[in-house]
Formats: sequence, C-alpha cells, structure tokens
Amino acid sequence: MAMLGLSSCMSLTQAPRKPRPIAPGAKIRVAQIGCGGKGFSDISSQADEDVVALCDIDWEIPKVKELFEKFPNAKRYKDFRKMLLEMDDQIDAVCVSTPDHMHFLPTYMAILLGKHVYVQKPLTQTVAEARELLRLARLNGVVTQMGNQGHAGEGIRLVKEWIDGGVLGDVREVQVWTNRPVWPQGMTDWPAAAPTPEGLEWDIFLGRATQRGFSKDIHPFKWRGWKDYGCGALGDMACHLMDAAYWGLQLGAPTSVELTEINGDSKVAFPNSAIVTYQFPARGKMPPVKLTWYEGGKKPALPASMVGRELAKGGQLIIGDKATVYDGNDYCNSPRIVPETLWQQLRPNLPPRTLTRVPEGNPHKEWTAAIRAGKPALAGSNFEYSVPFTEMVCLGTLAILVGKKFTWDAAAMRTNLPEANALLYPQYRKGWRPQDMM
Repeated sequence: MAMLGLSSCMSLTQAPRKPRPIAPGAKIRVAQIGCGGKGFSDISSQADEDVVALCDIDWEIPKVKELFEKFPNAKRYKDFRKMLLEMDDQIDAVCVSTPDHMHFLPTYMAILLGKHVYVQKPLTQTVAEARELLRLARLNGVVTQMGNQGHAGEGIRLVKEWIDGGVLGDVREVQVWTNRPVWPQGMTDWPAAAPTPEGLEWDIFLGRATQRGFSKDIHPFKWRGWKDYGCGALGDMACHLMDAAYWGLQLGAPTSVELTEINGDSKVAFPNSAIVTYQFPARGKMPPVKLTWYEGGKKPALPASMVGRELAKGGQLIIGDKATVYDGNDYCNSPRIVPETLWQQLRPNLPPRTLTRVPEGNPHKEWTAAIRAGKPALAGSNFEYSVPFTEMVCLGTLAILVGKKFTWDAAAMRTNLPEANALLYPQYRKGWRPQDMM
C-alpha cells in the first residue's frame, strides 16, 4: 500500500475482488460493524435488506442488545476481522460505524474483499487513509457512501441550484459554526486505567491506537474528545455543516489552513473551543473564498441582514455580493435567503430544480439503489466526492493539532510544516497494520 508506506495483501491488490452482482428482486446481504452508537440507526435503515451479521466489541450496550433482538437471525461477532473472513461469501455490503480511528481498517478490509461500504463521517482520521480508500474503491469497483446524510437532502440541492443560478452572486466568505462538543474535551491527562469490564473486547476498541487501559471516560461515549480516537468537534460536524458550501462553491482543496483561536489546548484531547480559517483559491470564474469554522459555542458576528434575530446553535452563512444563504440546522435542512425582505422578493423567481432528488432524502436507500444498479456514481456522497471533502475537513483538525498556519499542496500531499506532514499518515500498533488484517 504505497500511499501509507505499507504493503497490502498482494493477491487481492494485484487481482481486485469485484463485488457480486445483485440479482433482480434479491436482497442485499448487509453486515454492520459498530452497533451501539450511530450504527444502530445505520443498520436499522437497512431493515428491508438481509441483515446477516452484527459486530460490536461490547454486547452489554443497550442499543446493541436491541439490535440483537431486532435481527435475531444475524450472526454476532466482536471482531470485525473474524466476521469478514468467516462470512466472506455471505456478505455483499458493510456499514462501518466505529470510533473515528477505526473507520479505515474495517473499510479497507471490506473493500479488498469486494464489499460495498457505507462509512460514517469523518471517513478517516488522516488524509492518507482517505486517499487510500479512494484508490481501493476505484480498483475494486465497489459502491461507497459516507454518512453525511444531509448530502442526500433537499436543502443542500436548493443551495447548489441557487449558487449555480447566480442568486448569491460572487461568494468570497463562508462562516460555519457548531455548539459541539457536547462530550468532554480539553482534558489535560489520560484517565486512570480501570479493570476492563467482562466481555468487552478492549484491544479491538484500541485497534491501531496506542495500548492504554480501559476507562469509562473513553468508552462507550466519550472517545470523540480524545486525540487517539476521535477528530473533535470539527471532525464530527464539519462533514455536515460545510457540505453545502463545499459542494455548491466547488471549493476543492484549500491553499492554507490556520488555527486562529483556541481554548483548552491539550496534548491528549481536542480543545473546548476553537476557530479555524481556511483559504481557498479561485476556481474557474469563482473568486477566492475564506471559510471560517467556529466550535464550542463560538459564533460569527450577527450579519446586518439578520438584525433582530439570533444565530442558531449550529449553522452556516454563505455570503454573496447579491444575497446570503443562512441555515440554522446541522444538515442544511432549512436554507433561506437573508434578509427576509429579499427572500420574499426572490422566492417567486428562484432557479429551476435541476438536480436529481433522493427519494425521501435517504442516503441509505440511495446507496442500496446504486448497489443494485452497479453504478457507484449514483451514491451522492461516494468516495469520489467524500474523500476530497474528508481531506479538507481533516486539514482543519490538523490545524488544531499543530496550532499553526500551514500551506497545503494537494497534488504533492504536503504542507510546509514537518510536524503537520507527519500527521497526514496514521500510526499503527503492532498487529494492527493493514497487512495484518488477513
């Protein structure tokens, strides 16, 4: 695996395993990795398909128990490696809803085995992992989807049509904010190790991360704030909140990223709050864009066009020289033009709907429809889209980690800071390298 400086399973990378075609009228055989958090709703959305396996390190979590009852015929596993190898010929598609640091390895293994994949956001913790998944997806021809569900919605399509139709004019500034984290961040020391609960596969939770003892301050819910396992508030929410601007403005790769404010800096955890600024170059006829990210309750100044109102807990402002889009929702569900007087004036003459709509705005159904059609491009947040997007999001997290401004050369996959370059690639604990998976 040249991208990560490692060798892959040679037989599968030299002779790619293509996915099994789905016969007309047949159900897709789906397995779920990570069942206690977002995985519960992910696999529940596949209830019309054939749910053949459920994998989670902790079977005592209430949602895991509920899934076992909901899908009594699904085989149960704690180790995704064992599941994928034992059930290789019984699985068509895999949903991955593990902690962030362990998105890559199960997805990597599933794609090598020719399985379609639905992976929760952020797709990976590092840029190199994201690029490797795109390479493998292309090689094996699998259908992919990242779990930024707003991308399948109506709101993001309206925003793109307004931008494409010239409603906003030239956009040079975007402001995005969130109230996250709603989990602990800013911790200065690792928690004391406690006895591992009976039945919990802690080593599999750690996966590629450094060996540490169990703590309830990490599992099952609070892992996201720790640098080893999560991506902080930016990594968690930017794949939702930045999506409309990234897609509509065709932002692509930034030229520089800078941490401009931080509260609660820590060597082991993400901060209590931060502000990160991206600079994007001109794209065709579109001018350069400055995108500012605010987290931990930080918000941009209330624009003059919204005097008398209040910004929502999370949202976005896409600021054009003709009009501004405001959305006060994490998933761009309710975009509108501000000020209200301009919105009422423009509404009768908004551009026509030119983009294909996803039935019910359901990204899971969009994914399975693409699988049945054998057409990866039909999944809107497929890796061709979501890998460059994830890469952009990862660079914001990287700015928080290094605490400095850096420039970005996307073609060379390199910054101007050695310490930042080192974090573009993952570190693997012994026994958890990609080539150790099979």
